[in-house]
Amino acid sequence: MSRLVVLTSILLLACSAGQPAVEREVIRAPGALEGLPFSSAVRVGDMLYLSGQIGNLPGTRELAAGGVAAETRQALENIKGVLEYAGSGLDRVVKCTVFLADMADYQAVNAVYQRYFPVDPPARSAVAGSGLALGARVEIECLALVGAGTTRYPSAVPNEPEP
Repeated sequence: MSRLVVLTSILLLACSAGQPAVEREVIRAPGALEGLPFSSAVRVGDMLYLSGQIGNLPGTRELAAGGVAAETRQALENIKGVLEYAGSGLDRVVKCTVFLADMADYQAVNAVYQRYFPVDPPARSAVAGSGLALGARVEIECLALVGAGTTRYPSAVPNEPEP
């Protein structure tokens, strides 16, 4: 074995000495559709990685009626449900990616999104694609912290009429 490989191995062992192995925990939230090749979320350490959520009614393949604003609200409610089941909340979200079927829906999605993240919103990207699952207009995926923390704003969004 070369000296470089030995030195690298020793260095890696030294860096990881005393560090517990980080476990990967698969989370299957209630209402998640069965038979799909992905989990609702995966927890690694204090980070929660959520699969993308579309605006389907929980446990069904039916999209919320009312267009992109209604789908966005339902997608965010689905995200909120997964987060709460996993021991987190909207106030712990650090990054979201919004996928749109049409970039023309950007403002309508933002109008709903802002009500769910009214203070210090998470980092975010938004992209348009050529098609989303079940013909959805919007899909949102998030990364969140999990574990003890303080709430900066309520995770419940009051029922308000759609704009």
